[in-house]
Amino acid sequence: MTSEKNSFYITTPIFYVNDAPHIGHAYTEVAADVLARWHRARGEDSFLLLGTDEHGEKILRTATANNSTAQAWTDRLVHDAWLPLLETIDIDNQDFIRTTEDRHKSNVQRFIQKLYDDGFIYQGAFKGAYCVGCEEYKNKSDLVAGTGDYQGQEVCAIHSKPVEELEENNYFFRLSQFQQPLLDHYKQNPDFISPESARNEVVSFVSRGLDDLSISRSKEKFDWGIDIPWDNSHITYVWFDALLNYVTAIGYGEDEAKFRKYWPANVQVVGKDILRFHAVIWPAMLMAAGLPLPGQIFGHGWLLVGGEKMSKSKLTGIAPNQITDGFGSDAFRYYFMKAVNFGQDGSFSWEDLSARYQAELANGFGNLASRTIAMVKRYFDGVIPSAGEYSASDKKLIAVAASASSKANEAIDRTAITEAIISVWTLVDELNNYITTEEPWVLAKDESNRDRLATVLYCASEGLRALTVLLSPVMPKATAKLWAALTAGTLGDLAEQNISEAGSWGQLANPTVGDLDALFPRIESKDE
Repeated sequence: MTSEKNSFYITTPIFYVNDAPHIGHAYTEVAADVLARWHRARGEDSFLLLGTDEHGEKILRTATANNSTAQAWTDRLVHDAWLPLLETIDIDNQDFIRTTEDRHKSNVQRFIQKLYDDGFIYQGAFKGAYCVGCEEYKNKSDLVAGTGDYQGQEVCAIHSKPVEELEENNYFFRLSQFQQPLLDHYKQNPDFISPESARNEVVSFVSRGLDDLSISRSKEKFDWGIDIPWDNSHITYVWFDALLNYVTAIGYGEDEAKFRKYWPANVQVVGKDILRFHAVIWPAMLMAAGLPLPGQIFGHGWLLVGGEKMSKSKLTGIAPNQITDGFGSDAFRYYFMKAVNFGQDGSFSWEDLSARYQAELANGFGNLASRTIAMVKRYFDGVIPSAGEYSASDKKLIAVAASASSKANEAIDRTAITEAIISVWTLVDELNNYITTEEPWVLAKDESNRDRLATVLYCASEGLRALTVLLSPVMPKATAKLWAALTAGTLGDLAEQNISEAGSWGQLANPTVGDLDALFPRIESKDE
């Protein structure tokens, strides 16, 4: 099956709503949003899916502990915390799916029924260690020695809490049948799992052999989930339910045209702690159903605070609005996409955020925009002048703009967001250097330099135009303000610009610039 349109479908994991979101969740959503916006700026039909995972034992226990029903608990958290997050960090998603929605539940049952009818699901007994936090059965290698209150016990390496021994008669998915097909797919599609470290981990794991997967839980244990369609005494294992959101949201089972339009997904962004679900179980499920596999599973690293993974349970969680309230959503998006190399672990600190905000955003990009527009107003009555003959320094700037655009677009094709922004930033640095070297304020003192001054300010403005387009997927608010001031509507809306052509020189045509407030205002410290 191939897409019928020029579409780009990207997903994030649907997050577990047992608590409010922290910046680790926001990091994943911003990354996917930047990629979706970038592809949309290429003229593609870009579709970003987000959502919430609302079934499972952990949800039920959390709701009960808070004197609530599971449905009321998830409703409250989704509406009070998870949906407002999208506005806080400026996410432009095309859908938000909840696993408690009928459109999801009915088509999960349709998918599972097909696998059962085709012989990929059978009933059997199982005994094993289960982590409620991960909603996952654990192998011995997944456990570590507990410390503190859990001294002498084996605990989950991710949640640092004891596992539970479960013995149940469940339904199983024949995952073991897909060991070789998966290994073949990994070999034939080396970019299917990225980055390389994630790919190596998954290949090693699958090469050791796969066990069949328990995909149901008896209602005698708990009943918060989707009924197994042929046996309503069992509910669907929460991960088997959750993974299917990627297809139920785009019409699987009920809207074939929409499904064909977007599936297979181009990129599925996940945290590395859930990589195996997405790079092993999910493709095996799709193979069993006769559906094509996504183009890429990208496992990004963890955000670390004090050397530990961001986590509410470990009290290292930071709410996104703690950052955006002071620095703004653009700075949040820029910082996490550039300071943390996408695909690797990265440490967050307030000191680093503040330093980069001042040096790179306020002084680097923001001041560049402000002084360029101010000089056009001062020396040419606000009208961007036409360029004369280009000097060697002008030609160097033009070459840097073309290179920055080309390299950034190529990096996005590899899901290398950080690399793309670094490429764009070479133009920020070159423009600042260009203005410092050319000294337009000195040229303005001598009327005989009028033509040269015009060329310098045209080049600075045109470089700023290219930057605005290239940075629009990362910092949509600041670039929208700058675009309005710089182009005065002469080039159409910023959303209409093709980002692949951002580095093509000579697009500005003598607009009258508008007023521009500071894009990144100085932030007063608590000591001031």
